[in-house]
Amino acid sequence: MGAVESTEGEREPLLVPSPPESSRVYARRWVVLALFSTLAFLQGMVWNTWGPIQNSAKHAFGFTSKDIAVLVIWGPVGYIPWLLFVWLMDKKGLRTSLLLAVFLMVLGSALRSVPLPDLQLRRWLIHGGQLLNGLAGPTVMSAGPLLSTTWFGPDERATATAVASLFGYLGAACSFLIGPLAVPAPNDTGIVNTATHWDPGQIRDRIQIVLYTELGVIVVFFGFVLLYFPSRPPRPPSVAAASQRLGYRSSICRLLSNMRFLMIALAYSVPTGVVAGWSGVLDMILTPAKVSQVDAGWIGFWSIVGGCVFGVAMARFADSIRGILKVIVVLMLAGASLAATWFTLTCLTTLTHLPSTKATLYTSCILVGIFINSSIPIFFELFIETVYPVPEGITCGVVTFLSNLFTGLLLFFLTLVSTELSWLNWCVAGSCLFSLLLVILFRESYDRLYLDVFVSV
Repeated sequence: MGAVESTEGEREPLLVPSPPESSRVYARRWVVLALFSTLAFLQGMVWNTWGPIQNSAKHAFGFTSKDIAVLVIWGPVGYIPWLLFVWLMDKKGLRTSLLLAVFLMVLGSALRSVPLPDLQLRRWLIHGGQLLNGLAGPTVMSAGPLLSTTWFGPDERATATAVASLFGYLGAACSFLIGPLAVPAPNDTGIVNTATHWDPGQIRDRIQIVLYTELGVIVVFFGFVLLYFPSRPPRPPSVAAASQRLGYRSSICRLLSNMRFLMIALAYSVPTGVVAGWSGVLDMILTPAKVSQVDAGWIGFWSIVGGCVFGVAMARFADSIRGILKVIVVLMLAGASLAATWFTLTCLTTLTHLPSTKATLYTSCILVGIFINSSIPIFFELFIETVYPVPEGITCGVVTFLSNLFTGLLLFFLTLVSTELSWLNWCVAGSCLFSLLLVILFRESYDRLYLDVFVSV
């Protein structure tokens, strides 16, 4: 099962004297997982509203490329107070944390939906709404592994983590699909000689319909969570779920002083942060390659959907064959490195003379999303096994903060250098190679799995 770093003495105080039969897995765990995953889906969809329709937004609201980048960057900015949200998750549990997150999503969606005639004021409200939605990110992106440990047994944990963690990315994928299909695209890469001419007022009306729809759905699910979303089941599903955990301050100190954790945290946060920023402005990257807004939306959609489907499948595989998390991550990062390099060279067809067709752009870009996004839940499980008994919410809060920090730095630099974007493709390829090297050098351990497999026998 890998190199186990902790000693028997360190594990012994964590064990719960109650017999294994006191553990129980409840059927309602799927309802809890479905509610949480849907909210993560909606948060991701709201975050990625503007990137896929950036040409329409420019035409309707007078946005610039910098405005679009800032609208995307509000997601990472929402992670600035991440310590507060992680503390709330650790002290008050899942229900209180999720209620606060959904309230922020409702408030943000409502703010950006106010149909003011003053476009300048309207732009400020849209920015404010995106920031409030970003503040929900630390909870919905970090609490998935905590939910899986709290509600699911050892043979389902990785699968539950995958579903809870990847549905936010699936929401961003649906924005690539919903936005371009619902909102007309008056861009130069659209269909030539079309007979339809859209004025800014008509485009604003279409965008308004999308905003109202997203607000209505979020309000409905806020009601569902308010009515039913328990923090924990009456009895824990496993020995690890019932064991003692470190306190908040001790956990932060343990994480920041653990070189193995910092190593694997960088391996996760650098490529996922760079790819998140890259996908948020994918339409801007593909426009010079004569790819329309709709086609760019489909590329972004399938890259994330493929990653979500493949990620759940690999998590299920990891549940059935335990102790191979590092092997799975290495294979995924190797594939991502090759696909990102292929995409980068394809976009430089005038220099490399590689065929730059819709098929090659689709394939290479989709493969990048599949390999990077599918590695996320496997990384989460590897983090938790490495630093156990640090609580899952605190561990994943730290790594998702780092990932969003890299996303924010990338997008901030994009607001300063927005004329030529081919360097973003090189960043994606380089980040994947950097992460692959770190994971190869990393020595894994499975302390939480040790409790469930050996102690419960």
